[in-house]
Amino acid sequence: MKRIMVVGVSSGVGKSTFAQKLGQAMDIKVYHLDTFYWTPGWVEASTEAFSAAQEAIVLEERWIIEGNYMGTIDIRTKYADTIIYLELPLYVCLYRVIKRWLTNIGRTRPDMGEGCKEKIDWAFIKFILTTYYRRKKSMPQRLQAFQKIGSKKTIISLKSKKEVGLFLKELASRD
Repeated sequence: MKRIMVVGVSSGVGKSTFAQKLGQAMDIKVYHLDTFYWTPGWVEASTEAFSAAQEAIVLEERWIIEGNYMGTIDIRTKYADTIIYLELPLYVCLYRVIKRWLTNIGRTRPDMGEGCKEKIDWAFIKFILTTYYRRKKSMPQRLQAFQKIGSKKTIISLKSKKEVGLFLKELASRD
């Protein structure tokens, strides 16, 4: 595992936290797509700028890139050797989104674009509610499609907090 994508079923599934722990365990730099997508004041970056940032990263020898952003996923899947998919129950994702907001009110998280103070609104909650089950249903087929992009890829699906914890523990014990 040298070029790793971390994707998930929804916001709040734990992609950023997992990627950080994985990066520490493997001594690989972690890139959070939100830091490239969101510019100050929650303004979306241009497609060109967002794509260019990813195109520069994927040429590096080792990386972990976390985030979904399916519109540019081909940039990452072409170079990734490992794709880790996180899927936890909807209620866990919603709980974590609310907890994250309460914990970070008035601050910009390190995994977020500069000048994007933590916020939550009905549109975001509605997005999670309306996309969760559709994404969950389509992900097995999508993961299979990732296998066909470039060389054979390792696909790892972690579908519980226990599986996530065991994966990280096993990885740490390899040292």
